[in-house]
Amino acid sequence: MEEIKVLPIALSKVETRVVFSGLALIAFAVPFSLGDSQFVTGTLVNAALIFSALALPKKFFVPMIVFPSLGVLSRGFLFGPLTPFLFYFLPFIWVGNLLLITAFKRTLAHFSFSFFHAVLIAGLLKFAFLAICAKIFFGFGIIPRLFLTAMGINQLITALLGGALSFLLFSLYKQKNFERR
Repeated sequence: MEEIKVLPIALSKVETRVVFSGLALIAFAVPFSLGDSQFVTGTLVNAALIFSALALPKKFFVPMIVFPSLGVLSRGFLFGPLTPFLFYFLPFIWVGNLLLITAFKRTLAHFSFSFFHAVLIAGLLKFAFLAICAKIFFGFGIIPRLFLTAMGINQLITALLGGALSFLLFSLYKQKNFERR
C-alpha cells in the first residue's frame, strides 16, 4: 500500500458534516441491523472509524467511538438478546475504538508510516487492549469465555479488514479528487 503523508482529508464544513453523518450512520446502523456477524459488523465499523480519522476533526471522534456500542445496545433492547456482559465492557470498547482512531491518525501523520503499517499498529493496540481487559474480566469471573474470542483475535482481524476497506475508500476518494483538478 502506498504512503500517505497529508492528513486529514481537506473538507469544507458542509462536506465534513455530510461525511460525519454518513460515517455516524454506518457506525450506529451496521451493529443495529447486522449484529449477528462480528466479522461483517466489525469490518464495516472499523472502516468507518479509520476513515473518520482521515476525514474528520477530533471533535467528531467521541460520537464515532460511542455510536457502534449504542447500535448494539439498541438492537439488544428492541430485538433481544441483550447481554448484560456488554454493559461491563462498554467503557473498554470505547477506549479501544479511541485507540484505533488516534493511533492510526498519529502513526500515519507524525511518524510517516505507510497506511498499512498505521492500520497494523492501531489494530494491534486495539486488539491488545481489549484482549487484556477481557482476560482480566474473565479471570475475575465477570464475563464468559466467549468474550475472550470476541474481544481478542476477532478485534485484530476486523481492524485489519476495516483498514483495508478504508484504504480502498480513501484511494477512490483520492482518485476522484485528482480527476476533478
